[in-house]
Amino acid sequence: MKKQDCIFCKIISGEIPSATIYENSKFKVIMDIAPANKGHVLILPKEHFDNIYDIDTATAGQLFELAALVARALKTVLDCDGMNILQNNGTVAGQTVFHFHMHIIPRYEGDTVSMGWKELSYGDGEMEQLREAIRKEL
Repeated sequence: MKKQDCIFCKIISGEIPSATIYENSKFKVIMDIAPANKGHVLILPKEHFDNIYDIDTATAGQLFELAALVARALKTVLDCDGMNILQNNGTVAGQTVFHFHMHIIPRYEGDTVSMGWKELSYGDGEMEQLREAIRKEL
């Protein structure tokens, strides 16, 4: 399913050109045109899903299998020191294109890529209460 106004759907259909490094019937892997580091790629499911809440588990599993293959290829080619696998959901989480996609970002000692957060803590019994509520939902 393609969404008319989705830039990633247009890239997948070939309407907008991309630097594609891999493609099969379910996914397209492209170089990010505004990379956090050299070698930064995006994995795009060909079917349009707005975010992780919409993607089916089978497709999500296949996507992560592909991510492992792509990450190993990037490690071999770039000899990077590490790798971030990143996926944002919702504006507040940094999602800017509302077509599910995964970033694979090669990392190097001393690079300028920044990903982090201020550590919080739970109040008395709060973690256990939350753990139980999540467990019941699963």
